[in-house]
Amino acid sequence: MNMLHPADQDRLSTYMTKAFDRAKNFIGYPIAQDFDYAQLYPLLKLPLNNIGDPLLPSTYDLSSREMEKEVLTFFADIFRAPQENWWGYINNGGSEGNLYALYAARELYANGVVYYSDATHYSVQKNIKLLNMESIQIRTQKHGEIDYDDLRKMIDFNRHKPVIMVANIGTTMTEAKDDITQFRQLMQELRIDNYYIHCDAALAGVYSMLLDLRPGFDFTYGADSISISGHKFIGSPLPCGLVLIKKNHKDRIGRQVAYIGTIDTTISGSRNGHTPVFLWYAMKCMGKEGFRDRALACLENAQYACQRLQEIGIDAWRNTDAITVVFPALQHAALLEKWQIATGGGISHIICMPGVTKEKIDEFVADILTLEANRLLEAELVP
Repeated sequence: MNMLHPADQDRLSTYMTKAFDRAKNFIGYPIAQDFDYAQLYPLLKLPLNNIGDPLLPSTYDLSSREMEKEVLTFFADIFRAPQENWWGYINNGGSEGNLYALYAARELYANGVVYYSDATHYSVQKNIKLLNMESIQIRTQKHGEIDYDDLRKMIDFNRHKPVIMVANIGTTMTEAKDDITQFRQLMQELRIDNYYIHCDAALAGVYSMLLDLRPGFDFTYGADSISISGHKFIGSPLPCGLVLIKKNHKDRIGRQVAYIGTIDTTISGSRNGHTPVFLWYAMKCMGKEGFRDRALACLENAQYACQRLQEIGIDAWRNTDAITVVFPALQHAALLEKWQIATGGGISHIICMPGVTKEKIDEFVADILTLEANRLLEAELVP
């Protein structure tokens, strides 16, 4: 490959400097930054492609399919998937996992109605539109959990159609968790037999299971599919995630492709072969106990952040066992940009992911205090 033109090299250097600088204060979005995959970097010289079904052999063998199987088995155990009736694959992230689950649900119940709360991740609405599915948005309670009374009314009104429920296991802004046990109770009370429950656990799924947090949401609680992100709590330089689903639901999808010598069962044909290796490496280095310690550290830092913000007069709060700390929307553009603070619906938040330390939290609080002091000083100088 030819060398870059000097002007292009300068452009690249400028971008890299900016990227590393931005990473120092990245606390508003759920991205872990404490990983070190340097041992795997030589693999970036190879075009690894996990095309086709990850659990079946293929004639395309420049891949990481065997490691992908190990990762899937590890998480199938964590989410207590039925031993002889689960399937999954590693994908581009939680959004694709949601798409696959809705696709499978549509194949199961062609006339089903998708129910989701107004705090659900934006990918769900997009995926519903892509799949041309009927849907109803449900109100939420004060801190982001779905409003079960509103859900009951909507399902009862449409009880002649199958129910496809998207449960949030950690909403985008407040990390609220929906209770799928209550969903199932609703189905029993309304005498609805045909229903499908998908858990969007992109943010909180892994550490909620490892710490046995409530409400429970795994396959033993009634989930038909679960999607998680890999680049959030676990950490990866490339966006990734995985979806797990009951195998009997997946079996309605896929067709044999002679060209690759396997069955095409995923959303995309070619799939990233590097991200399964990253997840496998993290899994082997940390294991369940390491992930648990990681989760406990995040919860401790979230409690610390909440207390520090309250100490300076900010009305900060968090949902039970959440690593997301919520407070009234910050208005200062420079602060929002420096710390990459997510803001919407009148609130802002920080997420105490792995890599967000108490030192970073203290620096963030100090910046708020400095800005407030400057604001008061400017107000005094105005005649």
